Amino acid sequence: MTLGHALFLLAASALAGAVNSVAGGGTLLSFPAAIAAGLPPIVANATNAVALVPGSLAAAWAYRAHLGGLGRLVAVLTAPAVVGALIGATILRHTPQRLFEGVVPWLVLGATVLILLQGVVQRRTLARTTGPTAAGPSTAPAPRGALAWVVFFQLLVSVYGGYFGAAMGIVMLAFLGYVPGSLNLHQMNALKNVLAVLINGAASVAFIANGLVEPYAAAVMAAGAIAGGILGGRLGRRAPAHHVRRLVVVIGFGMTVLLAWRRYG
Repeated sequence: MTLGHALFLLAASALAGAVNSVAGGGTLLSFPAAIAAGLPPIVANATNAVALVPGSLAAAWAYRAHLGGLGRLVAVLTAPAVVGALIGATILRHTPQRLFEGVVPWLVLGATVLILLQGVVQRRTLARTTGPTAAGPSTAPAPRGALAWVVFFQLLVSVYGGYFGAAMGIVMLAFLGYVPGSLNLHQMNALKNVLAVLINGAASVAFIANGLVEPYAAAVMAAGAIAGGILGGRLGRRAPAHHVRRLVVVIGFGMTVLLAWRRYG
């Protein structure tokens, strides 16, 4: 990897970290950047996952005050999060490079659509789980057997997270609204961040153990993501999340076309 590639990855990861801190969807910037820097798609995906771990830890720490009373729920969802991530990482490891190159445009497209719908998902989740304020718990009774479904969907999204992972936080917010006990939005965000640490961490261990990670690129991307996350957190109020989300969607659709052209053109 050349110095130019390293600087490009640092800048792209910093932008991705800033976007994640404001609106989410930074993977749609950092993953294609890793490919553009010369990493094979599977290595780029695994390296990006490792670089995300510090950002996930920082986000989980920032929301730690909202984890009070959720210890039992975290314990219940830990197993499906870790097991699903390891399954996804194993599937990725056994996916032929050529096949993954064909799947990537569709994964990026799907993640872009999820980012596009993020506002709708958040509004519906907020309406279902809160009262007049964002912190007020809902009094609506939880559906029968809801926790079993939450565990099942956590397993599925963790498999996706271990395999690719872009926009998985949006999916988690959508189904965490059905957790028995009616979590408020802050608690769901806190829980989502902890689960993201577990998913990215478990997948990263598997990727490193199987030699799928480019260490130098991972270190550069992690440094950029941390710096971007700090900067994004400070500037977030000046850049409304919906404006950032629109930019990510435009970039995501553009990257879908570019990746599809590279694979099928």
